Amino acid sequence: MKRRTRVVAYTAVVVALIFSVGSVLLYNATPKPKRLLEPVAVDFGTSSADFRRSMSLIFEQPIVAGNRIAMLEDGEAIYADKLDAIDAAEVSITFETFEFWGEKGAGPFVDALVAAAERGVAVHALIDYYGSVDAEADKFERMLDAGVEVIRWRKPSWYQLARFNHRTHRKLLVVDGRTGFIGGANVTDSWLPDEDGQAYRDHHFRVEGPVVGNMQAAFVDTWLDASGRLLLGEAYFPELEEQGELDAQMVTSTPREGRHRMRKMLMVGIATAEQRISLGSAYFYPDAEFLEALIEARERGVEVNILVPGDSIDKGFVRHASVNRWRPMLEAGVAIHEYQPSMYHAKLVSIDDRWASIGSTNLDNRSFRINNEGNLNVYDEDFSRRIRELIEADIRHAERYDLERWESRPWRKRLAGWISMLAGAHF
Repeated sequence: MKRRTRVVAYTAVVVALIFSVGSVLLYNATPKPKRLLEPVAVDFGTSSADFRRSMSLIFEQPIVAGNRIAMLEDGEAIYADKLDAIDAAEVSITFETFEFWGEKGAGPFVDALVAAAERGVAVHALIDYYGSVDAEADKFERMLDAGVEVIRWRKPSWYQLARFNHRTHRKLLVVDGRTGFIGGANVTDSWLPDEDGQAYRDHHFRVEGPVVGNMQAAFVDTWLDASGRLLLGEAYFPELEEQGELDAQMVTSTPREGRHRMRKMLMVGIATAEQRISLGSAYFYPDAEFLEALIEARERGVEVNILVPGDSIDKGFVRHASVNRWRPMLEAGVAIHEYQPSMYHAKLVSIDDRWASIGSTNLDNRSFRINNEGNLNVYDEDFSRRIRELIEADIRHAERYDLERWESRPWRKRLAGWISMLAGAHF
């Protein structure tokens, strides 16, 4: 009788553990609902005042005038500009990134942040735990010892296990509340040339002007979630004067209901396109409705160019799953190009040479519904044209993926794609 009671008790414990672990895994692997369940239908385009007004109101983010944006290309130039800004910091530094590791990549940033803290600058670093698991522990210890406030976002703990998969994928740096950086580049050795001269291809941007306050607010909101502390005052939010002529809008996205804005934002942009859509993304695995929106744009005569990595992609399973779904787009005339020299990691959008979006968002369901993301939208013809030209310059080093190539794919690649597709929206 006692033995039977023990067996029942042990069984109940095992079942409870399986249920608990299974629930955590299921919650982490299931993205938030898409909410927008069909392509957007509008009766205006990017040339209409309705476009700008709608983009401001539906995303509850102001469009701010008077900004200047400098373009930075590839890791060496991106890191050098960021490090110069950190070295010149006087009162505050806020830093948020996904990947952070490596002696060549992260090492100089650790040195610069430590030096800033030691000279009295308030330094706050929000670094994703998963993206920094390869970083040596002494890097974090050095920063903490110097007075840098470091938080590893979603570091495993029993009360956060259900949210472990909700990463921060943003790449934000704001110095003295006056100079901001945003774009696609993380902080690792992968963005710097290796022994063969190979490095990730990427674009990043230095921002000055009033919209930097909105970029700071994006960091402060996530810092509040992570620490329970609110950063306020002139050290973080100084009065900012106009520095240029660009109208810009900071848009953020989180997995919270009503806060995953990126997919909706891009689908509105696609629906309002009148002439051309130019997209660059490290990972291209959106949902069926997003793909249908691109096809509908092509059917109404809009030129659509998409640039993605080729064989050099660091997550081949995503590529195979994505390619399996390309046939309808290829048949509709969507031009898909695979970058050849190295891993293409940029996240660039230009529509009609009127609207551009730059930041951390990939064209996949992780960015749309699982990660914390941040993009800067720019409402300016010259800037949008320059973003399109960045994409087109990289297309010159890419191969166009046509329907004949799609049909002749080996079965092993198709099978790899089908297997990967089982994860569905988790990508």
